[in-house]
Amino acid sequence: MELGLGIDTGGTYTDAVLIDLESNSIISKAKALTTRDDLSVGIRNSMKLFDRSLLKKVSMVSLSSTLATNSVVEGKGCRVGVISVGRDFDSSIVADESITISGGHDLNGAELNPLDIDSAEKFMNSIKNKVDSIAITSYLSVRNPEHELILKDLASKILNLPVVCGHELSSSLGFNERTITSVMNARLIPIIKELISSMKSAMVEYDINAPLMIVKGDGSLMNDEIAVERPVETVLSGPAASMIGAKTLTGLNDAIVMDMGGTTTDIGILRNGQPRLEKEGAMIGGKRTRVLAAEIYTSGIGGDSRIVVKGNKFSLTPLRVMPLCIATTKWPQLLPRLEEISKRCFFFNLESINVNNIVQDIEFFVKIKDIKDAPLSENDRKLLEYISNEPFSLSEAGASLNLHPFAFNVSKMEELGMIQRIGLTPTDILHAEGSYIEYDRKASEYGVKHQALKMNMLPEEFISFAKEKVIEKISEELLKKLFLENIGTFELDKVSKALVDRAVSGSSDDFSCSISLNLPIIGIGAPVSAYYPLMSEKLNAKLFLPEYSEVGNAIGAVTGSVIEQVEILIKPVSGSRIIDDPNCTLFATFGKYEYETWSKAVEDGKTLGCEYVKRRALKSGARNVDINIVQDDREYTVGMEYSDSKILMETVLTITAIGKPNQFFVEEA
Repeated sequence: MELGLGIDTGGTYTDAVLIDLESNSIISKAKALTTRDDLSVGIRNSMKLFDRSLLKKVSMVSLSSTLATNSVVEGKGCRVGVISVGRDFDSSIVADESITISGGHDLNGAELNPLDIDSAEKFMNSIKNKVDSIAITSYLSVRNPEHELILKDLASKILNLPVVCGHELSSSLGFNERTITSVMNARLIPIIKELISSMKSAMVEYDINAPLMIVKGDGSLMNDEIAVERPVETVLSGPAASMIGAKTLTGLNDAIVMDMGGTTTDIGILRNGQPRLEKEGAMIGGKRTRVLAAEIYTSGIGGDSRIVVKGNKFSLTPLRVMPLCIATTKWPQLLPRLEEISKRCFFFNLESINVNNIVQDIEFFVKIKDIKDAPLSENDRKLLEYISNEPFSLSEAGASLNLHPFAFNVSKMEELGMIQRIGLTPTDILHAEGSYIEYDRKASEYGVKHQALKMNMLPEEFISFAKEKVIEKISEELLKKLFLENIGTFELDKVSKALVDRAVSGSSDDFSCSISLNLPIIGIGAPVSAYYPLMSEKLNAKLFLPEYSEVGNAIGAVTGSVIEQVEILIKPVSGSRIIDDPNCTLFATFGKYEYETWSKAVEDGKTLGCEYVKRRALKSGARNVDINIVQDDREYTVGMEYSDSKILMETVLTITAIGKPNQFFVEEA
């Protein structure tokens, strides 16, 4: 029996599963809290629940995670410097330091302007100790990456930091999208490094001598070395693993998969047993990447979403906070303070204050880590020192430090991952209700009582109201995904929005509305039994909550394959298209080549492409690699008096390598 260990490190829980790789049968499962300050603790806590003798027999370890997705959604990650060549990037792309210099290429790969190396070198020297990684994007680098490669070499020498180039991550046109992808990748590098380091230390502790694989956003696998180079490819890793896990657990080929975690609810559709892939790239936080990924709609609503009451208005925000019920199990001294707050009169928040800036008495902050040279004010550093050993609210910190609660920039510190916010969440709502009790119910009850008073409700009324809001929210998000899938947009006009509102809320005046889904729903995740049955009733859908659904991501993580793909473009040289075998230029991630004939370009393209994907697949940890080549000759038909004439516009070669992961390390002599 060959055993595989699947681990999913989510924003709240770390799930683990031992599976027989031959039969896909579940041997054992485990779940532990994710420990954001030291991920290895949560991983070890899940693994220690297994029979240690079984762990020694593990031949492959595979890891999926929502950490990359959550970091993008929450705007967290390391400090990034961006060098943009030949064109300014979109102002919506947030960088800690940036510069635009001359350079870039045209569609034929010819240099548009000389590369301004002097400005680049001066910029690099000016940002020492101010950034943790560098993203470099050059205009039309997918046609010729030479300027990016020159700057990458220079940055490695001057800064000795991780450097990410746009052409390494995508072969598609779209300068802003490649820049977004590069910045995301650079920002995620330390997060993935920490995750992999934590997993490896746990493997050593439990005597596991096996390859470590990471789930990519398209559901395929890569080894840990490649994951550190291309961490942005792990965006949607957890949701993609849940798609594979849902198929494994139910055997359904056509279904909606909804994975509700602590930070997000991820929605994808299985068709013919496979997740549909989005070739234009994953859409995260409203931004389109150029990374091949499962077509998954990610919404910032989960079990640990922040609940805010502003005035007497209820809001669910995408920010993940630590539930009160979990926090008081770690810091018992919070419980009497919460009890006192629940009886206290509260101040009224002005309607003009943004929800993100609301100060709530039942929210506390605790320091997670320091970041050297982080751009913090003196007040922020005082707060960090004050909350270094135990959590305090901003009101408590302000009173002790003789500062106003608004004097602290907690959003910046949260973004950098330096502090953790504690507050009321949907997980607390279930604890207060009594339908799900795993931690300190009393803490949740105090939080609910305080927020209920703000809305002039009894606690039980607030619980019912909050649950309904969660169900309405996830119902709306599911419909958005289906609208996007079937219509191409989820933007609603006033009438459409009114119909959807009536369908998910059940409200009516002179008319009502109902919606029926033609695909069943597979629920994945720990809290789904509390919300999905009522949601499926609202949408008249058949619901499957399979056994082991709470560890579906971990199951999917260990049942995937290694897949590497490259797309090669071959274009006839201008003016030679009417020739039967024209001069051509070949454009690929690995370089630009000129050929005297199209036939030779295609022949070499297939050879070079096969070598490239096979090399990457083997490097990613595959064995017994199979290669598939798809050739798409795109022609333009010119109508003639007696016959049609076709002119070759371009040829696209899509070359894919597929293989199962290696199992066990071979000891070197």
